[in-house]
Amino acid sequence: MTTAIAPTIEQLHAEYAMQPQSITVRVDCPAKTNLTLAVGPTHAEWGGRHALDTIYCAVGVYDTVTATAKAPGTGFSLELEGAHLGDLASSSSDMRRNHAVLALFAMAEAAGREPDVALTITKRIPVGAGLGGGSADAAAAMLAIDRLWNLNWPIAKLRTIAATLGADMPFCLTGGLARGTGFGEQIEDIDPTDPLALELSSQGFAGEVIIGAYQSQLSTPEVYHTFDAMGAGAADRNHLQAAAISLHPRSGKAITAALEAGASQAFVSGSGPSVVAFAPTEAAAQHIIDSWVLQDAADRIIRAKAPATPVICVTQ
Repeated sequence: MTTAIAPTIEQLHAEYAMQPQSITVRVDCPAKTNLTLAVGPTHAEWGGRHALDTIYCAVGVYDTVTATAKAPGTGFSLELEGAHLGDLASSSSDMRRNHAVLALFAMAEAAGREPDVALTITKRIPVGAGLGGGSADAAAAMLAIDRLWNLNWPIAKLRTIAATLGADMPFCLTGGLARGTGFGEQIEDIDPTDPLALELSSQGFAGEVIIGAYQSQLSTPEVYHTFDAMGAGAADRNHLQAAAISLHPRSGKAITAALEAGASQAFVSGSGPSVVAFAPTEAAAQHIIDSWVLQDAADRIIRAKAPATPVICVTQ
């Protein structure tokens, strides 16, 4: 009778060292905005979250997540880069609560593996801005781990895991244009040729995207609490817009300035405070930017294309 003996940590390290050079997977994942966002009642079975019916659109401002395998038993590591880290740069920030790290843990649990992976996040999406930067990081990490570990799981399985982490994350796995229901996690992709996509385009959700971002951040729970107290604006297609503007008046100033400068649509992105404006022409785009600068309506102005999708790159 032969008894199997588990390898020691030293043996695992030696085996790892003898393997071919590990790959690095880089994923550029775009931000998200909500072209429409209808907020319904809360549901106890969803932990008190509100029911949502939203049209997601991914916009071409990208966070980059890179993943590289580490020696067995060494655990994960996380490095943050970028000029706009917001609260993520705080010394009190717990990296184990980072969205990408939580995504790594979830993937490891689902795959029955240890999270021995080095993650690097390069932030470009404004933090705490209603643009889904944390969700994009989590989605990018999941896509990177799926490729790094050769899992090749279908998007449906990845979305099931992502839904346990946050409402926007299942959408961010694929980007593009989609309808989200449930608490935002149930995703129906919208093809560019779909009648709904064409209708949205005819309504002015087309052209270049101009984003007005801010140094200040808004707490999503605080915005929802304010919404519960005051409700939605009568004409707002984003039901959280009035609440966000009440907490951050410059967002309302930016919307007014953008519409007066020729934007076909301008609105608070998600729970804010960022403002997204669609510019139908190059001239309109420049007018919006000039107006925001002149009126000090935004701290950071970003030009982007939409819809956008994640980009995966594997290097040796």
